[in-house]
Amino acid sequence: MIERYVKLEKINDVKDFVERVSTFEYKVEVISDTYILSAKSIMGIFSLDLTKPLKIRVHADSCDDLLESISIYLVDSE
Repeated sequence: MIERYVKLEKINDVKDFVERVSTFEYKVEVISDTYILSAKSIMGIFSLDLTKPLKIRVHADSCDDLLESISIYLVDSE
């Protein structure tokens, strides 16, 4: 399992992030406070507080291709 943080500041960021993540077969979750939801759910992500970085969890041992695809949204931590 791999965990990173992403920052999605604009509506188009959320749309682009979901499109990028959806092209991969990995199970990817977004975690915000007590909420855990699919990173492939655009409506789910819009229901979260986007003013703070969101934790993503990828259920895989290696996902360098996915991380490279979303690298523009990756941040160091909360």
